Amino acid sequence: MILKNLHILNYKNIREADLCFADKINCFVGLNGQGKTNLLDAVYYLSFTKSFSGVLDAQNITHGEDFSLIQGEYAFCSPSESADEYESVSCGIKRGQKKQFRRGKKDYKRLIDHIGLIPLVIVSPKDSELITDGSDERRRFLDGVISQLDKRYLEHLTKYNALLKQRNALLKQSEDDSPAMTGGPGMSPSDDLFEILELQMADHAAYIFRERTAFIERFVPIFRDIYAQIAGTDEVVSLTYVSQLQDRDLVESFRRTRSRDIILGWTSQGIHKDDLPMQLGEYPLKQVGSQGQQKTFLLALKLAQALYLSNSLNSLNSLNSLNSLNSLNPSSHPILLLDDIFDKLDSTRVERIVSLLQSDRFGQIFITDTDRQHLTDILRPSADNSRIFHVQNGEITAL
Repeated sequence: MILKNLHILNYKNIREADLCFADKINCFVGLNGQGKTNLLDAVYYLSFTKSFSGVLDAQNITHGEDFSLIQGEYAFCSPSESADEYESVSCGIKRGQKKQFRRGKKDYKRLIDHIGLIPLVIVSPKDSELITDGSDERRRFLDGVISQLDKRYLEHLTKYNALLKQRNALLKQSEDDSPAMTGGPGMSPSDDLFEILELQMADHAAYIFRERTAFIERFVPIFRDIYAQIAGTDEVVSLTYVSQLQDRDLVESFRRTRSRDIILGWTSQGIHKDDLPMQLGEYPLKQVGSQGQQKTFLLALKLAQALYLSNSLNSLNSLNSLNSLNSLNPSSHPILLLDDIFDKLDSTRVERIVSLLQSDRFGQIFITDTDRQHLTDILRPSADNSRIFHVQNGEITAL
């Protein structure tokens, strides 16, 4: 997968840009706050139909303007192949209107159908939330990787979350309106509705749990290998999957905890409580890891994600599961966005990262940095297939 050209109009502080990219490495240099991250966010948007920053669509429109447009032209091949197929993906955002996401000349009826077409991995300072914040962030990481490969997973997840929202609303309603539901004998009309919701939730949860378990089993060895290559030490890191479904039947758990959930006002059981503990040695990374170790852990996690996606897509190709542009050509690598990744890393680890990125294990890469020297070192072995851009006040200039 290669992004050949990108057109941006009124996206955040980028009023207009027409850019042509190299197939391997594209670097963006400039001071902080000039628009480097906004450029990466526009590329991210075309893969995931939303901003990486999580803001509302209207907030991505340049101040004082009424609309925004992002359009990319993609080559569905790997950097070593000649591109015979190109396809345009675009998104238009107007204030007060529903955004229009288009593949070629055809609008999507459901944005969920686009996810996975353009696999992409982003590494940014925001990733520190995977370590410092709650389990929501770590589940979001799990879901983001698996969803790019399995549309059924994304559909199960979407339906589970919708049912969870309904059950939580019913719990609050039952606390206010149904005294029998607080522990009294007998059945109320809400009991039947609870059981219907819970049976459906358990069905979706079973699929999600199975796929998360399989993912971790395949992913962890790749992650550990990448961490060791960057750290160059015998540091032992671990990533484990913890779920309530590992030791209990979810339908029975829903039924058993229903009265308590009514008092709480939310659902205490289910795959929405899963976690992905991260450890250095025998202790939580959050407690014992230095800034450099935490940064290395996160970078290894995301680079392993890129390799996992690439390996999985190639496996699908060998089974002839993907045979048209209705899905991604799996010989391609996912696009890799690296936003300010060298901060807090010593020079030795930077050198190892640069060596990894220059290998053919990774495809097209977009890197931002304030230090021109870092980017010069990265580009030197790939000078014939790389480009560098300067970003200032939202204006992007090829150097």
